[in-house]
Amino acid sequence: MPVNLNPPASTLSVPGVRLGIAKAGIKRENRKDLLVIGLCEGAKIAGVFTKNRFCAAPVIVAREHLASGKGILALVVNTGNANAGTGEQGLNDARETCRALAGLLNCRADQILPFSTGVIMEPLPVAKIAAGLPAAVADMVEDNWLDASEAIMTTDIVAKAVSKRISIDGIDVTITGIAKGSGMIHPNMATMLGYIATDAAISQPLLQKMVNDAANRSFNCITVDGDTSTNDALMLMATGKSGLPEVSDAESKNYHALFEAVTEVAILLAQAIVRDGEGATKFITVKVEGGRDEDECRKIGYAIAHSPLVKTAFFASDPNLGRILAAIGYAGVEDLDVSALRLYLDDVLVAENGGRATSYREEDGQRVMKQSDIAIRVALGRGSANATLWTCDFSYDYVKINASYRS
Repeated sequence: MPVNLNPPASTLSVPGVRLGIAKAGIKRENRKDLLVIGLCEGAKIAGVFTKNRFCAAPVIVAREHLASGKGILALVVNTGNANAGTGEQGLNDARETCRALAGLLNCRADQILPFSTGVIMEPLPVAKIAAGLPAAVADMVEDNWLDASEAIMTTDIVAKAVSKRISIDGIDVTITGIAKGSGMIHPNMATMLGYIATDAAISQPLLQKMVNDAANRSFNCITVDGDTSTNDALMLMATGKSGLPEVSDAESKNYHALFEAVTEVAILLAQAIVRDGEGATKFITVKVEGGRDEDECRKIGYAIAHSPLVKTAFFASDPNLGRILAAIGYAGVEDLDVSALRLYLDDVLVAENGGRATSYREEDGQRVMKQSDIAIRVALGRGSANATLWTCDFSYDYVKINASYRS
């Protein structure tokens, strides 16, 4: 079961965004598997996508349509089939999906962004998607975020949705986001599908900057299994319906207030993905501090968070903590002085001066490792930079889930 993660109880509507879902039978019958997100005229959208060179057809088409500058009016998302590794036919299928929705919305096909998630290297069932689109369009309302969060799930156990409302210059601004992800999670952009919307007005260049920076502080700080998906996308939409004047200065207090709120939503969604990691029983925060720069802190954090030996030890609540030291050592920080660093589990000092701390007792380490939420802290003692990452353990269920994924 997910680690200290409950289904979202409610969400806030974002004026200018309508969402509709349908059961198209893409992989299984009677399952929410098709989502349409409609945007008002004048809304702006920016995104970041997977860096996997074998990126999926919808990623290629979405990038093309964003670059066309025609003004995006809708997004279409299907689960059950990734439309990845499908060659030229996959591109044709993604474009045909856009054409089908454009016909229903009376707009151009390049004003639609397609997204898919599910099994790789199988043809997209375009006929099923096209048949389901009228029901999704008919279902489009502003307060449909919870249903939308369920419609994009694959191996997720819990739907993921977060809302926040802030006041800027006396005007209420709403931010709501949904995400899916449970496995095939590894930092290299976002490693999931995520959609965040606000009713603030933000200039296009700053919207792109905001989604880039928010991803780097959230979805680029999580890992479940070290596998970067072919289909990842994080989209940020701004409708301008709040009445707040357009934010166009990255140094302004309004930009910083919006950025912090959007990033908070993104962090909570990213952490929810890790808490719902396939087979996860522990949620682990990895903090690396005192580095010369953020890059070396991230290298060390990722080495710990990716290590199957570290992750299986945490599943067993076994304080075999030399595995963490080994991961730190192979992280690629060539001039690291291991005698200067300190390793902590929560408040327990585990290692210092290049070896086990004299105060460390194995029963203290085991006490911490039995918790469902655990913090690993590495103090490098060589600078002022830091980085925080989030990961989970590896359990028997991870293997079971992925061994039977296509069945």
